[in-house]
Amino acid sequence: MSPKAMILLTANALAVCLVGPAMAADLSPTYNDPPAFQWSGAYVGVHGGTAFTGMPNPFAGRNGLSGGIQAGYNQQVGPGVLGAEIEGSYLGGAEHDVQGGRIKEKWRGAAKAKAGLSFDQTLLFGTGGVALTKFDKGDNVSSADGWKLGYLVGAGIEQGFAGGLSAKVEYDYVRTPGVETTSTLGKSKETIGSHELKAGINYRF
Repeated sequence: MSPKAMILLTANALAVCLVGPAMAADLSPTYNDPPAFQWSGAYVGVHGGTAFTGMPNPFAGRNGLSGGIQAGYNQQVGPGVLGAEIEGSYLGGAEHDVQGGRIKEKWRGAAKAKAGLSFDQTLLFGTGGVALTKFDKGDNVSSADGWKLGYLVGAGIEQGFAGGLSAKVEYDYVRTPGVETTSTLGKSKETIGSHELKAGINYRF
């Protein structure tokens, strides 16, 4: 074999050795880790549960079935989640003892801040804010104060699913000072402590 042919053969062999693995790498399938679940963004949802007077049994007498809607926004930074939420609820007439009789909770609107810790698709959170509750007269009470401002604290757990859906369970405690009522014993002012246990569904977008 001539020297020129030997050089060409050697060059071709080197080219196959160098180019072959590169081509094989290009043809092999690539794999990227799926993106981590994100809680950031706006959401809307509905909730339902029970409003009640005393712990620990939310299904004891004088409770009311509750239901309503909520909307909010979350911002996730690492595993931490911060957010804000507004909600409106019908409270079903949960009853509270006052001087000379009882009053009923009928409606509530709330504005809340949220802070939580995410474990991928599971979010543990606490919440706090203000609540505006409408009280109506009940047994032996001739008048109640109507809408009164109080404060709210709570906590819950939320589980995310595909398609922007998530489901939550949340407990809230609302304390409303200075609720004025009138009964046969006269006028009085009471501080009303309310509990609400609810489940909800949110749609994130």
